[in-house]
Amino acid sequence: MKTFPLLSAFLLLLGLFRPSISLRPIRDRPTVVTSATWSDENALFKRDDAELNPYYWNITGIYKGTWRFMGPTNGSSKFVDSSGFQGVSVLELLSKPSKLQGVHYVTGSITFQDLFDNEREHARLRIEGVYVWPFRQLRMVANSGGDGPFPEEEYSRSNPYHLMGMFSNQVYPDPLKGYNGDKNALTKELEKYCNVEIAAKVSRISASQIEGEHDKYRFEGLTEAPALDSDGECFTPILLNASSINVDVYYNKAVNYTLMVTFISFLQVLLHIRQMEHSNSQFGASKVSLVMIGQQAIMDAYLCLLHLAAGVVVESLFNAFATAAFFKFVVFSIFEMRYFLAIWKATRPASSSENWELMRRELSVLYSRFYGILVGGILVTYELRVFLRALIFLVYSFWVPQIVTNIIKDTRKPLHPQYILGMSATRLAIPLYVFGCPSNFLRIEADKWWCICLTIFVAVQASILLLQHYLGSRCFIPRQILPEKYCYHRKVETDPQATDCVICMASIDLSRRYDYMVTPCEHLFHSGCLQRWMDIKMECPTCRRSLPPA
Repeated sequence: MKTFPLLSAFLLLLGLFRPSISLRPIRDRPTVVTSATWSDENALFKRDDAELNPYYWNITGIYKGTWRFMGPTNGSSKFVDSSGFQGVSVLELLSKPSKLQGVHYVTGSITFQDLFDNEREHARLRIEGVYVWPFRQLRMVANSGGDGPFPEEEYSRSNPYHLMGMFSNQVYPDPLKGYNGDKNALTKELEKYCNVEIAAKVSRISASQIEGEHDKYRFEGLTEAPALDSDGECFTPILLNASSINVDVYYNKAVNYTLMVTFISFLQVLLHIRQMEHSNSQFGASKVSLVMIGQQAIMDAYLCLLHLAAGVVVESLFNAFATAAFFKFVVFSIFEMRYFLAIWKATRPASSSENWELMRRELSVLYSRFYGILVGGILVTYELRVFLRALIFLVYSFWVPQIVTNIIKDTRKPLHPQYILGMSATRLAIPLYVFGCPSNFLRIEADKWWCICLTIFVAVQASILLLQHYLGSRCFIPRQILPEKYCYHRKVETDPQATDCVICMASIDLSRRYDYMVTPCEHLFHSGCLQRWMDIKMECPTCRRSLPPA
C-alpha cells in the first residue's frame, strides 16, 4: 500500500516528539493490557549502541499462540455467530527494513482457528503494517488486496512449517479443523464491513527458554474491528498471545523422520530377502497369499508417492524426503513386485510353461488389476479422507489374506517367523509416529487410543500366523467342522518287512508307527524325510502322484 511510507514517517515523528504518548493501544484498556506492556519506550535510551542495529530483532517467522475475546460478544456486533471464546492463532510475518531508521515494513497473515464448530472454516486475514523496533511496537491493519497473492508470498511458499502444515491438513484432515467450504467468505465479509486493526508489543523470550541457537520472540496484543459505517463493532476485541516457532527444530524433526523411514525400508528389504529364501521353491511360493503381497506392495507405493509429494511441497527438504521415497520405491518395485510375480507363476505352472500367449494375457490382466486398484485407492482415499483412520485400519489388515489362505489350503509354514514379526513392527512405525508422537513434524494431534488399537489389531494377526506356523493352519478351528483329513501315520496293511526310504536311502523301522509315513499310493518314507519333501513339493517322491495336505 502506498500510504505506508507516510504512515511510517508519521509514527516515527510522533515517537520522537511525544515519546510518552507515541505508541499506545488502540483503546485504553488498563485492566487487560498493563502499562508495562505498552509504556516502556524510555527503555530505548537505556540500550547500548550495539542493540540499536535495525537488524537486531528480526521478527520474520511463524508465530503460534492463543486468542480469546475480552468479554461477551456485543449485541451490536456484525459478526456474533462465533461459537467459541478462545482458540489457536497462527501468524506468518515477513519483516524488512524501510528507508526510515528504526521502522520495518511487515506483511503476512493471521489465522484464527477454533472459531466455528459447525462450519469447519478458519478466519484468515492478510495483514500489513509497521514494526518500530526501538519501541518493540507492532501496528498492523487488514490488507484489502482482494484475491491476489500475499505481498512477499515467497516467504510463505518456502517456509517448511507453513507448507507442511497445509500438506498435513490435506492428507490427515482433522474433522474440526478442516478447510472446507468457501475459505475466503469470512475474510471478504470482514474486509467489506470492518477496519481490522492490530496493536502488539514484541518481547524476546529469555535464553533459558530458547530451543536451539536462534532467537525467539513473543507477541502480546489487541485486535479490534470497528465497523466502517460506525454502526457498532464488527466483533468483540480479541487478545492475542503468540510465540515464534524455531524452524530449525522443525527441520531436524523432518530429517530424523526421513532417516527413520530409510532405516525401516532397509530392514524391510532384508526381511523380504529372508522370506524369498524361505519359499524359494515353486511349491513354497504357491503357499504364500498373492493378495497379501499385493496389499503390502500398494502400501509401499502409496508411501513412496506421499514422501515424494512432501519433498516437492517443501523444496528445502526435498533431498531428505526424496531419499525416503527412493528406498520405498526400491522395496515396492524391485522386491515386492518380483515376489508378487513369483507367487503368481507358482500358482499357474501350466500356463507359464506351455502357452505363452495365455500367460501374457493373464499377466496383462494381473497388472491392469493391480495398477487399477492402486489408482482407484488414491481416489477413494481422497474422497473419504475424513475417515482416513478407518481406512488405515483396513489397509493394515494385510495379514488376513494369508490367514484365510492357510485355513483353506491347510498349508504348512508359508511365512518365516522373522518375516511375520519384522514386517508387523516396521509397518507400524510410520502410523505410530504420525498419530502417536505428540511433537511430530506434521503438527497432527496425538491419539494414543487409536495407536493402541492399531497395534493390538496387527499383533493379533501376527499371533494367529505364528500359531498356524507352529501348531498347524487349522489349530484354532474346532475339529467337528473340519473335513476329514488323510492320515499319513496309518497302520501298514502289508507284511511288515524291511523297507528303504527312497529319500534318504536308509531302512525304515515299521515297529514304531510315528517314525514312518504312508502315502495314499502305499509308498513308505521316514516321517522327517517326507515332511521336508512336502515343504518343497506336494508330490510322491516315488510315483509323482499329488499328495494331500499333512
